[in-house]
Amino acid sequence: MFSGKSEELIRRLRRAKIARKRVQVYKPVMDDRYSVDEIVSHAEQRLKAEVVGAAKEILDRLDWRTQVVGIDESNFFGNELVEVAQQLADSGKQVIIAGLDTDYMGRPFSPMPELLCVAESITKALAICMRCGNPAKHNQRLVESDDLIVVGAAGMYEARCRRCFEPGVPKQEYFEFARPRATSAGT
Repeated sequence: MFSGKSEELIRRLRRAKIARKRVQVYKPVMDDRYSVDEIVSHAEQRLKAEVVGAAKEILDRLDWRTQVVGIDESNFFGNELVEVAQQLADSGKQVIIAGLDTDYMGRPFSPMPELLCVAESITKALAICMRCGNPAKHNQRLVESDDLIVVGAAGMYEARCRRCFEPGVPKQEYFEFARPRATSAGT
């Protein structure tokens, strides 16, 4: 998160439109953080998108004349997105997908590892660590939940580098740091 993935997806799709290519854009129904029917970057860049509940719906809604297919938040679609992306690419469509490659515990976040294996081109975007300023590859969850997917943004997650990342909820958020106690004069 916070690395510019959606911003880069929007940029590439806008360039395809400038090149007069037919473009269709999809986002998962569960991602309604900033807009119900747009891909929205944290920098407030927006692009209209069709909302789908499952990856297979992309194939049902696809106009055969479409040349470029954009998909945001791949991590919300599950492994069925891999087959859908391969069908699209095999039919001659340019497929551009944005999503997280690791979950809040730092583990590979399906379907991105599988998509990386079948992709022709990969761009990895890194954020800036909110603790030390180094390049950040992890998403630190700041709220307590054991659920794999918790939709959120600033205040719920922050970017962390490998050194500053703590898998799961950072424990220090729940501790009061010890302060020197005031002592009485007679003690």
